[in-house]
Amino acid sequence: MTKKLLLVATLSLLMTGCVAGIPKEALQLQAESLANRQMQTRVYETSEELKILAAGTALLQDLGFTLAESETKLGVVTGIKHRDARDAGQVTMAVFVALFGGGAMPIDKEQTMRVSLVTRPLEGKRIAVRVTFQRTVMNTHNQITTQEAIITPEVYTEFFDKLSKAIFLEAHQI
Repeated sequence: MTKKLLLVATLSLLMTGCVAGIPKEALQLQAESLANRQMQTRVYETSEELKILAAGTALLQDLGFTLAESETKLGVVTGIKHRDARDAGQVTMAVFVALFGGGAMPIDKEQTMRVSLVTRPLEGKRIAVRVTFQRTVMNTHNQITTQEAIITPEVYTEFFDKLSKAIFLEAHQI
């Protein structure tokens, strides 16, 4: 009995010693995090959060996104969109590799765009809206080749310009 207890205790200590902790850098904010958050957020002078969510939902659908989740009490809307990710350069290279005996080379096939729109009430009849875009690219072997957040300022500027127009239309029931 004592040997079994000693064995269990030893194995427990060995197993807990193998558990890696969270690296310190994993919880550190990157220098560009604040700039990205500011780029992804706009404040609107209204207290009508539901109208902003309705306008945002309509805009996402107009942009070709399919709604994946919507929780108005939490101010969250998410959507996805599938698009072709084939690139002529990749296809040409794959053909040359195959012709010269290199076998079947995987090429990008499909990308999935994900969007999250989150609203947050602020003091003084204002609503903060944050939107984030991500994309995942799969190849012809169904492997992920790219997974990234989209941090192009023009994407967010264009989105918020369209959202402002959609909020105006929603407010005037047009």
